[in-house]
Amino acid sequence: MTKNISIRMPLNRVEGDLEIHAELVDGTIAEAYSVGTMYRGFENLLTGRAPLDSLVITPRICGICSTAHLKAAAKALDELFHAVVPGNGKRVRNITLMTEQIQNDIRHSFLLFCPDLARPAYRNHPLFEEAVGRYQPLKGDASVGAIRESKKLLEIIALLGGQWPHSSFIVPGGVVSVPTANEVNQCRSLLARFRLWYERRVLGCDLACWGQVDGPEALDKWLEEKEAHRNGEVGFFTRFSRKAGFSRIGAGRGRFVSFGGLDIPEGSDVTGLLQGTQFWPSGFVAEGGCQRFDPALIAEDIGFSHFSGYTGGRHPSEGATQVDLETIGDEKRSWAKAPRYDGLPAETGPLAEMVVAEDPLFCGLLAEEGPSVFARQLARMVRPAKILAAIDTWIQEIATSGEQFYRGYHTVEYGEGAGLIEAHRGALGHWVAIENGKIARYQIITPTTWNACPRDGAGRRGPMEEALIGTEVTDAAEPVELEAVVRSFDPCLVCTVHFIDGL
Repeated sequence: MTKNISIRMPLNRVEGDLEIHAELVDGTIAEAYSVGTMYRGFENLLTGRAPLDSLVITPRICGICSTAHLKAAAKALDELFHAVVPGNGKRVRNITLMTEQIQNDIRHSFLLFCPDLARPAYRNHPLFEEAVGRYQPLKGDASVGAIRESKKLLEIIALLGGQWPHSSFIVPGGVVSVPTANEVNQCRSLLARFRLWYERRVLGCDLACWGQVDGPEALDKWLEEKEAHRNGEVGFFTRFSRKAGFSRIGAGRGRFVSFGGLDIPEGSDVTGLLQGTQFWPSGFVAEGGCQRFDPALIAEDIGFSHFSGYTGGRHPSEGATQVDLETIGDEKRSWAKAPRYDGLPAETGPLAEMVVAEDPLFCGLLAEEGPSVFARQLARMVRPAKILAAIDTWIQEIATSGEQFYRGYHTVEYGEGAGLIEAHRGALGHWVAIENGKIARYQIITPTTWNACPRDGAGRRGPMEEALIGTEVTDAAEPVELEAVVRSFDPCLVCTVHFIDGL
């Protein structure tokens, strides 16, 4: 006999409040809905304000990724005012964003995702007791280490930007802070301390050794080479995932988008992962392979969102955020909009960055197993290994390059600008238009809006919704498989929506 079960599940161990509504048929998720329960009104807060106000207001969207929003807002104003950022301005922007990105990757991995591995639902897993010792909240070795080391690492942003979170040191034309030689040395010391912990505890090897892991077979070989590899957090997660079946859940459609990011200063010793002008390349990956990224192909759909004002997709430069309270209770479910690229939903985040950058390990994993919870979370755990050396090089170059940190610009009364970057959870975009010297329109698409969006007007599921389809749930009362899929996207609902249902 077919057994149907409905699950309406709030997930509060994310940044903000997310609900997942799922329909199970004989223990398998047959339908899923991602529901953002809050409304984000920052776009409307900015209307009528001076353009530079966006540098103070938008970092308050999120306390975890405030530097990312600050940089996206500043890049939008760079374009609006035709400001040219000098070399050291780019370096400080990059260093601070990458530092914040690393703390997010570490905190999500060991404070949000991995604590689930220590829940009673996994009591029969052969590595359960070890998982408890590592990830028990506020007690596990890895959890405590993640708090201590990520907190210390963030001092780099305080040294270069004055404070964290909610800094305002990035401005059109560069940055307003000029670090002293002592502050540069402190930054290098803090980075070296974190790198030592990351190599010993997370990777179980140095960066060069991990860099040789260039495919699934190389990962297997690396895992068996040394006990330190197996006992590092990456090795333990790999071993736990294989027994838990994380490679078999969370696939989705396999479409990925990356805006690209981290502008490389002229003459820098850092090179882009695909030898381009940005460290992270941009691109869109679909069934036909990787395509050149075109910002004009981005659109937002509100077919299943609590907004009105237009139908179909609309480019964010022409977007509107008009609340429609009358839609609450009908088929419109979410306060998140539905971003689309060339009309299609697309996943963003560390896995998307790795695939667009043609990383051999992750391209190999996707070729063998397809997208999965394992690949998505592994990409987040090892992304710091891609950028730590670049951060160190840029810190050293600040002290030796002799370049400026800021270059002046001329304001305009009318115009538009866009700031597109790769933030911690993936593609982040700010679009601004000014009239008579004031903000006339402001639109923001965050990574979680891409990943946790609802259906669009054509009925196409969002990436997270699609990834849940076909997931087998052992216990509907404690659906850890569902939670693993959702948490693998590192959802941040405070960036996506800000509204408590019922007001």
